[in-house]
Amino acid sequence: MSKTGSLKPVLKETDFFLYLTCILTSAFGALMVYSATRNDAIADGDFISRDCLIMILASGVGIAFCILISFLDYDSVVHLWPFIGGICLLLILLLFPFGDGPSDRPNARCWLPIITLGDTKVNFQPSELAKIGFIITFTAHIEAVKDNINNIRNVLLLSLHALVPIGLIIITDDLGSAIVFALIFVGMMFVAGVKLRYFAVAIGMGIAFIPLLWTKFLSAFHRQRILAIYYPEALSEYDYKKIIYQQQRCVNAIGSGQFWGDGLFKGSYTQSPTGVPVNESDMVLSVVGEELGFVGCMALLLILSLIIIRIAYIAKKSRNLTGALLCYGVVFMIGAQTIINIGMCLMLLPSIGITLPFMSAGGSSNLCIYFGIGIAMSVYRFNCDRPPTNFRLVGISTPFSET
Repeated sequence: MSKTGSLKPVLKETDFFLYLTCILTSAFGALMVYSATRNDAIADGDFISRDCLIMILASGVGIAFCILISFLDYDSVVHLWPFIGGICLLLILLLFPFGDGPSDRPNARCWLPIITLGDTKVNFQPSELAKIGFIITFTAHIEAVKDNINNIRNVLLLSLHALVPIGLIIITDDLGSAIVFALIFVGMMFVAGVKLRYFAVAIGMGIAFIPLLWTKFLSAFHRQRILAIYYPEALSEYDYKKIIYQQQRCVNAIGSGQFWGDGLFKGSYTQSPTGVPVNESDMVLSVVGEELGFVGCMALLLILSLIIIRIAYIAKKSRNLTGALLCYGVVFMIGAQTIINIGMCLMLLPSIGITLPFMSAGGSSNLCIYFGIGIAMSVYRFNCDRPPTNFRLVGISTPFSET
């Protein structure tokens, strides 16, 4: 077969729409992060900031892995669940002796130091990789019990499967990632066909355990952030202004952009050193809203929605439950992070440290999200209709051969 002939099925089995949409969104995100950090880079005598550079490099490596993963049969990937789950669990456990946290939360252990270059630490956030690992291992678990998934023993074991990473991540004080894990778990259980009565019982138990969760598992830092949104009267005026400052500045920046925005690199909040804190990461929507306005925000929501809808379409077209669960897991992951992040930026939800997919600075999130896209691409590729291969047997003799 010629090289051209062998390339045809590869191109036919590649979902270029999903590839290009994700890459375009990453490029959009890099531009926004560049705008958010350009003044700091100029002050340091650099053309591009470290945050933006790491984001671009991580996205590039992620895209390369995405292409590689897309050629692996997703069924074979799921069969590696013990290895994948073990690696993810080990990385999370390493956070307890070696993990680092942000300066305002010294007791948090969210990042694992990888290497130190001069005064700069290169960190990795294991929870980002663990999200993908959880989708794979949970898919394998559901596949193993799918014929009796509504047996109470299987429902309890599936719940325990989810509670292990969720509990460990809550202990590391990464509440945002724990919530995303929980939403992936609930979504995949629903897709797998778990009866609604189990969800009703879970909701009732969740409500009953709210006091325990509030007093024993949530840090004072997270409790204050929740109160600042839903019950500000419980906080002193000083504490309220301190806790809500970041989100209030974000809302102000988005509002100042109005319909068309102030123009790229022209946002007064974005380009000010006293603008929106962490606007290159958790609050990147403030950059989009201020500089590109309502139009830019709607364009961003549209392109993220297209990615989610496309992966859901691949899930629907999958010929088996395994492929559907893998894709829906990625859908719930991207969808949950998008809704939570935008809710934070608009002061509809408390700020809990969730990045906006493809848009926020951060090497771990931009790298690992492409692992999920690669899995969705694998499901697409291996569910395409493939023409039969022509072959001919020679040198075979049978009693029925013509004389």
